[in-house]
Amino acid sequence: MAALQSWFYRRVLDILMFPPSSHDVRRFFCEAYRKQQAGEILGPMEAIAADWIALHPEYSTALSDAEAAVQRDYAVETGQTNPFLHLSMHLSISEQVSIDQPRGIREACNALEARLGQHEAHHHIMECLGEMIWNSQRAGQPPDADAYLECVRKAGR
Repeated sequence: MAALQSWFYRRVLDILMFPPSSHDVRRFFCEAYRKQQAGEILGPMEAIAADWIALHPEYSTALSDAEAAVQRDYAVETGQTNPFLHLSMHLSISEQVSIDQPRGIREACNALEARLGQHEAHHHIMECLGEMIWNSQRAGQPPDADAYLECVRKAGR
């Protein structure tokens, strides 16, 4: 467990210093999907991603071709879900819960999961996460963790 936590914190520092591009993110998920399909050994983050990928078979076409994935545009106007954004949000929520950051997210997520199941709970939390990010960007302010947690606590009611 300590090795995984150490790896995670190093990874967070890497992301903060060198944030991945959207192409990097798409290639990461495509590679996790490829390895999963081939039965290859997955790294820790790839394993978590692969678990979420398995719950979204509707994304298999998008994930099966990394070069096409990099070129694809998922503009809001098209009305299509961006599978890479969706999976990234699952991954982000999983990380938040694993380290309880913001403090209280683990308890709020667990309570929601007890009522709705993990996958459905994550979808409700995604709405809260998206709202927090949108409000933060619109206001030019840091993300409001308290508002996010309150939204998660009220989700699914």
